[in-house]
Amino acid sequence: MDVQWYPGHMTKAKRNMQEDCRLVDLIIELVDARVPLSSRNPDIDRLGQGKARLILMNKSDLADPDQSAAWKAWFEAKGYYAVLLDARAKNSMKTVHAKIEEACSKKRERDRSRGILNRPVRAMVVGIPNVGKSTFINTFAGRAAAKTGNRPGVTKGNQWIRLNKNVELLDTPGILWPKFEDPQVGLRLAAIGSINDNILDLTELCGFVTAFLQREKPQVLKERYKADPEGDVWKTLEQIAIARGCVGKGGEPDREKAARLFLDDFRDGRLGRITLEEAKT
Repeated sequence: MDVQWYPGHMTKAKRNMQEDCRLVDLIIELVDARVPLSSRNPDIDRLGQGKARLILMNKSDLADPDQSAAWKAWFEAKGYYAVLLDARAKNSMKTVHAKIEEACSKKRERDRSRGILNRPVRAMVVGIPNVGKSTFINTFAGRAAAKTGNRPGVTKGNQWIRLNKNVELLDTPGILWPKFEDPQVGLRLAAIGSINDNILDLTELCGFVTAFLQREKPQVLKERYKADPEGDVWKTLEQIAIARGCVGKGGEPDREKAARLFLDDFRDGRLGRITLEEAKT
């Protein structure tokens, strides 16, 4: 399955982001902890040159904890500040705030040396669609400051949000990039819901995730769906359909309906904590 999706509004959003980078001290980049590298837009490194960088590995509650710890260490070794995050959890925001202060400590020192006191840190929040930017902003702000939704493309334009006297956030629309050089990247992003399901072959996408589970976590398929973890992926999809009651007339398995339910199970964490991308060393 060739996964490509780059609506016209993303071109405008990328241009706006390039202009707004001049206004901020810090770029806060949200990634999905289940696919930490695939969910990074490679354009952001180029756009954010010279800025302090903080990576929030969101949805870490859905990801394999050992893989998340390894990915966090990898990002930090590259010079980024990094936090494992569940954007819905208020108790994790103290850690984020501390990291913002740490990442911008040199900026504050420069301000003080110039006699500039109490100027708030200005941070741009970026990330691909559906990684939880708006949920993070709302939890961090303690109010409904940004629109949220469990689908890509909810945030349509930039908006400044003043959190307190110390921090101002610029919320930006989720931006993908025009072409995925590695088809596996597109499949991983489709699996976590960052690409509109309506343009995808969901049975093929289900086969991609099923094949991963057969290799890495075969017990999940056996325990939840009573499916053969070593069988053909399409046969496994039929077994999933039967287990979820997706059966049409004459007892024929409804593969498409089963694929939708299976992907919902994966995305919502009902299959356990799964990372689709092995940590780099």
